[in-house]
Amino acid sequence: MAFLILVIGDLHIPDRALDIPAKFKKLLAPGKISQTLCLGNLTDRSTYEYLRTIAPDLKIVRGRMDVEATSLPLTSVVTHGNLRIGFLEGFTLVSNEPDLLLAEANRLDVDVLCWGGTHKFECFEYMDKFFVNPGSATGAFTTTAASWAVNLGSNGEGQKEQDKGFDEDEEVVPSFCLMDVQGISLTLYVYQLRKDEKGVENVAVEKVTYTKPVEPTGAGGAAAGAGAAASGAASVSSS
Repeated sequence: MAFLILVIGDLHIPDRALDIPAKFKKLLAPGKISQTLCLGNLTDRSTYEYLRTIAPDLKIVRGRMDVEATSLPLTSVVTHGNLRIGFLEGFTLVSNEPDLLLAEANRLDVDVLCWGGTHKFECFEYMDKFFVNPGSATGAFTTTAASWAVNLGSNGEGQKEQDKGFDEDEEVVPSFCLMDVQGISLTLYVYQLRKDEKGVENVAVEKVTYTKPVEPTGAGGAAAGAGAAASGAASVSSS
């Protein structure tokens, strides 16, 4: 039986969204998921309890809006197969540039880094590591770049200072991800709730695969580097 890992975040219930879409809840029935990695911004207790019903093994980090959950860590790491997977909400990062995400992955010593905060699904491979942003599971609107100011004190606690503006008209596609790890390989299933030209909502699924290189690139000559890059290439297919 596959060990499926749910990667989910930026729910913002009830502040910016009423609930997780019903079509998503049908897919996230109890007994199918083995572990949940939540990237924060739950903002209410009932959502936390709901995630516990999906999988009792719930790992969660603090998001920028979880200002009362001061006991939650800002980052966390789990190990599955031969892969170390790190996750965080991302508000402690200066930006989402690949080099900064790579630096965070190196700091956590992980092969896969999951981050949130943008409310937009994204995944890519960079310097032999795999990066995943699951987006917002509720399609909650996102604030503008200058909307939030977060001060981090010496103890790492964040304080929300202002809500100067937001864009409720910006379309956010609800999404979440499932991971299946086998040894050095990871299969990522991306679920997005999209509307057709008639406004009918349907769940679209994409599959992305990643394999951790056996040897690091750039250290064993051109031939070794080419072989490692080939073995670590991520491929995407639609289903």
